[in-house]
Amino acid sequence: MLVLSRKVGESVIINHDIKVMVVEQRGDKVRLGFVAPKEVPIHREEVENEIVKDFEEQRLKQNNDRV
Repeated sequence: MLVLSRKVGESVIINHDIKVMVVEQRGDKVRLGFVAPKEVPIHREEVENEIVKDFEEQRLKQNNDRV
């Protein structure tokens, strides 16, 4: 894992086309802004986990329906 320090207003660039900026810091929370191509999905980790879980459940259901 790469760990970087950034101040409010500073950014990190990923793969030449994704920009992650520290927008604000409030106590122990940091607000991030993202600029990325529309085809790049950006989710909080807990949302991504739910999407993957739902996808896997649908896949299992489809496999069971074929049997």
